Amino acid sequence: MKDFKKYYIIPAEPEEIYLALTTDITIRLWTGDLVEIDPVIGGEFSMWDGAITGKFIDLVPNKTIVQQWYFGEEEADSIVTIKLHEHKKGTSVEINHVNIPDEAYDDIVDGWDDPYMSSLLDFYTEDGR
Repeated sequence: MKDFKKYYIIPAEPEEIYLALTTDITIRLWTGDLVEIDPVIGGEFSMWDGAITGKFIDLVPNKTIVQQWYFGEEEADSIVTIKLHEHKKGTSVEINHVNIPDEAYDDIVDGWDDPYMSSLLDFYTEDGR
């Protein structure tokens, strides 16, 4: 099992990013895909045609999103913590993903960069900001 941590700068306020990560219609807009999401503690989600599935463990509006991602029958839960920090250019999005199965690590890390964060960045830069 491996861990991944990285910061991304998105030119939008933390409140906007939080909604973009927890609201069905907004996620559909930036992913361009169908999504199923129940943004409450214990609520489940599925994005990118089921490529990412899991449940919400904790939600602190406009600040923190904690999710468990499903990877089958692993002994340790794979936990994603997304922290939103105010930044002079918008929001610093801190991704901390722990207990990634070794065989999935490279794909998960690549996926965080593209399509996950690159799609979110494109969504907030295409409108002329």
